[in-house]
Amino acid sequence: MQLARRKFKAESQRLLDLMINSIYTHKEIFLRELISNASDAMDKMYYKALTEEAIEFNRDDFKIMIEYDKDRRILKVSDTGIGMTEEELADNLGTIAKSGTFDFKNKAGSHDGIDIIGQFGVGFYASFMVAGEVRVISRAYGSEVAHEWISQGADGYTIVEAQKEEVGTEIIMKIKENTEDDNYDEYLTEYGLRSVIKKYSDFIRYPIMMPVTRSRVKEGTEDEYESYETIETVNSMVPIWKKNKDELTQEDYRNFYQEKHYGFDEPLKTIHYNADGMVSFNAILYIPKTMPFDYYTKEYEKGLELYSKGVLIMNKSADLLPDYFSFVKGMVDSEDLSLNISREILQKDQQLKRIAKNIQGKIKKELVAMLEEDRDNYKQFFETFGRQLKYGIYDGFGVNKDELKDLVLFHSSTREDLVSLKEYVEAMAEDQKYIYYASGDSLDKIKKMPQTEMVAEKGYEILYFTEDVDEFAIRILSEYEGRTFKSVSGSDLGFETEREEKEEDRDDRTRELFDYLKDQLKDKVKDVRISNRLKHHPVCLANEGEVSIEMEKILNAMPNDQKISAEKVLEININHEVYGALKQAFDQEDLEKVGLYAGILYNQALLIEGLPIEDPLKFTEDIVKIMK
Repeated sequence: MQLARRKFKAESQRLLDLMINSIYTHKEIFLRELISNASDAMDKMYYKALTEEAIEFNRDDFKIMIEYDKDRRILKVSDTGIGMTEEELADNLGTIAKSGTFDFKNKAGSHDGIDIIGQFGVGFYASFMVAGEVRVISRAYGSEVAHEWISQGADGYTIVEAQKEEVGTEIIMKIKENTEDDNYDEYLTEYGLRSVIKKYSDFIRYPIMMPVTRSRVKEGTEDEYESYETIETVNSMVPIWKKNKDELTQEDYRNFYQEKHYGFDEPLKTIHYNADGMVSFNAILYIPKTMPFDYYTKEYEKGLELYSKGVLIMNKSADLLPDYFSFVKGMVDSEDLSLNISREILQKDQQLKRIAKNIQGKIKKELVAMLEEDRDNYKQFFETFGRQLKYGIYDGFGVNKDELKDLVLFHSSTREDLVSLKEYVEAMAEDQKYIYYASGDSLDKIKKMPQTEMVAEKGYEILYFTEDVDEFAIRILSEYEGRTFKSVSGSDLGFETEREEKEEDRDDRTRELFDYLKDQLKDKVKDVRISNRLKHHPVCLANEGEVSIEMEKILNAMPNDQKISAEKVLEININHEVYGALKQAFDQEDLEKVGLYAGILYNQALLIEGLPIEDPLKFTEDIVKIMK
């Protein structure tokens, strides 16, 4: 008997329009929602069988069937779950945001083997994003009569009696015609449907089956083929992260990495992690072997795949990873997440924050273990992603510096291998107070820097900073285990030398010379001083203040043209023969020659630092004058 047309109990057509057009970002989500609802229906039946001894059931009979007819534009999703009565059809489908699943969860509580997904009652309406008409034929367990719910959208629905041999529910959708913006045909092909199922519902616990077309050698022939149709299970059902680690191989993890398209390479490190406590979750995390081509571009998206009870909720949950671990790939599955109405976006709650903090701690622990126990692999990792860890120290004014300081490595003056800050401090000389470093464009250039001479002569190890972020990160870090950092180019090296002790013995004429040089170069340097660090080189630049010479180069190379200038000090080695010529010219009051020498020494110092000469033509002319 056909019943009168009914109106939705929710407020208006506008509400249903909101459900269809605004809540879900991607139209393909409709299939995830329908499959999740089907899974819930079978969970309810499973629960009923566990609690009522009279019920005979075989769990192998539970399945979800996906069928399509491209010519008629029909897509059908059916299940062998508990079904719905006429009243339940009206209540669950006639009232938007009325969830039978949510009510069931409240009544059933927690039960082993029951893993209800749905809770808001709006997922079913996602089907109207792709269908002009939706029919639901359902026969409830214990009922001899089936009913059919029919709707074309917000105008309302009707319910009629129907024929259905078995308990369960069928959802039959009349798929819309293609438009300029939307290709609805993809939901009427084996490939399109399989792709959506594998993406979102691959780990639903029940088999998702669909007819597929295959080919085989025609009987009685050797090379003629014929097509045939068969039913195949599309989903994996048991996710890899729910399996025991003992039954999984590295090949299993590699296959999962590639199947999920986490990268085109092989993972350098795999972390299979099961957490229990205030929040429970399973995770499989990967550290890639190679850097994604777009890693340092704005197009790169960090984040882990996020599942709730085996259903994919988000492709990239950025909140699960801090920026400094943005290279990590993988997934997280939790039963404790509070989802919003669309099941697409997480509500910002403490559960997600706890998961993120837990994952962050696990990644660091694994990296520390790799550094200590698998140095070669850690070096390979660091050469690929170490820059990101250094950015992490510098970012946010050093809020994460303590988290990352033990993970960074640097080249050094005394070792062929990369060295950690911990290893540097452990090897420090007894009389050494500071951690010394030198910055430059390359290792080769740093090794030749005049400023390293005195520190190296003392037998102190020097860290070599070759990346643009190094010195910025160290300035933020400030100290390590109570030892502060000092640049070999800084004005104060932190130890006394014989030359410093004899400063008072220098004559007034020497002081006059340096005052004159300072006056000649007053627009270029802050001061001109006798060098306490040079042994073999005649001249170098040191710096004072927060901005080093290397920082000046990096900042001024940025596109916003900051015109940053370090406070430079020209240091001259008074034990070098060049100084002898300079002093002789000054004593003879040949001030033109003194000015010529001053300009050449200053430009020489600039060249050593890799800084541009302000007037190359004048510099070459000065060289010619000297040669004459």
